Parts: sequence; C-alpha cells; structure tokens
Amino acid sequence: MNADPVRAPLRRQLRAVRSQLPARERALAAVALAATLEQLPEFLVDARIAGYWAMRGEMPLHAAFASLRSRAQTYCLPMLSDTRSLCFAPWQSGLPLRNNRYGIPEPDVPVGARLTPMDLDLVLVPLLAFDRLGNRLGNGGGWYDRSFAFLREVAQPARPILVGIGYHFQEVPDLAAQPWDVRMDYIATDKELIDCTQLPA
Repeated sequence: MNADPVRAPLRRQLRAVRSQLPARERALAAVALAATLEQLPEFLVDARIAGYWAMRGEMPLHAAFASLRSRAQTYCLPMLSDTRSLCFAPWQSGLPLRNNRYGIPEPDVPVGARLTPMDLDLVLVPLLAFDRLGNRLGNGGGWYDRSFAFLREVAQPARPILVGIGYHFQEVPDLAAQPWDVRMDYIATDKELIDCTQLPA
C-alpha cells in the first residue's frame, strides 16, 4: 500500500480536529453513538460483535459495549497477528489485557481462543474520515483492509457486516477509493446511521 499524498494531509487535519474535542463532548458523542447503533437491527441480535479500544481521540465505545453486555452478546477486541492482519478475542471488563506493539490494549488470551475475521457477525471499525458511499480513511496501516479483503470477493450482503465508527465532523464529500480498500456497509456517527448497502459498488 503506497503512501497517498492526498490522504496524508487529510489524516493530519482530522487527527488534529479530533484530538481537540473536549472530554464532555466526547462522552456525549459516545452515548449518542450507542443510540445510533441501536437503529441497526443486526447490532441488537448478532452473537459476535467486534469493537476496538479507542485511542488518540477515536470515538469511545463504552456506551455501546454496555448495551451489548446487557443483551448477553459476545464483545470482541482486535489483536495483531504475525501475518499483518487482525484476529479477535472475546473480552469483558475485568479480563486481562496486554499492550501490543503500538501500545493498544488487546485481550491476553492463548492462540486457541482467538477468532478469525470470518468468525464475526458484525465489526465496528474505527475511522479518520468517511463518505456516504461507505469509503473509509483509516490510520494508514491497512490492518482492517487486509483482514477483511475476502469481503471484496464474495456476493453482497456478506458477513461480517462492517460498520465504520466516527464523529459526524469526520465526513468528507468524496473519498477516492484505493484498490485495496474495503467499503463499509454502514457508517454510524453521533448524529446518524448511514446505510451504504444500497449504493452502487
């Protein structure tokens, strides 16, 4: 994945805006996001839902996580694998964590307890920018695009469902897709749920 001279400045700009968001606004946005996600029927019933550990101003998922726990759904966190892709493991408050090489907490579980991306029903994917076609700008490491590349080769709709997560101000009018990008099925923000499944591929 080559560096994109257009995307790099956009990443810097949106990271700066996101990092300046006051703690109170961040907390209110997290509660609003949970309400947005509950407009998605699959979020209410799917058995295995993956999220992420919010870092560097990413949208927090604690309110959404609480609603999953109340419905006895399994919440999973991503883990880095040796193949430069993600695996996942069930996690709940109180279970052990360890920091990966980027300093992000991930479940401290044996290899046999890990799940593949194909084992999941729905994935909440962090983003830096998005458009209404479901195109997502991530942090640039390509972890999610590599992990869910198989979705580009299968008939839609497919599992897992990918839901991009961000603040409403992270929307951009048009985000040119790269050949390796995996498009989101939905975008959920603190303001709305955007259905990208009916749009042209």
